[in-house]
Amino acid sequence: MKLSARNVLSGTVKEVTRGAVNAHVRIDVGGSIVTASVTNEAVDELGLKVGDAAMAVIKATDVMVGKPD
Repeated sequence: MKLSARNVLSGTVKEVTRGAVNAHVRIDVGGSIVTASVTNEAVDELGLKVGDAAMAVIKATDVMVGKPD
């Protein structure tokens, strides 16, 4: 699959939490957790489950920066 996104992080699915319509998928990327909000339908189509290899593809028009307290 070819994508225009340049920020692709490979990791392992640690948790899938389903809601009424959307799910939160937590992916361990080298010890850091990336959480994605996707539809339940997408989780089903991809067959995502804990322990699976997965990629977090980040494509954003804005990046927010914060400062720790």
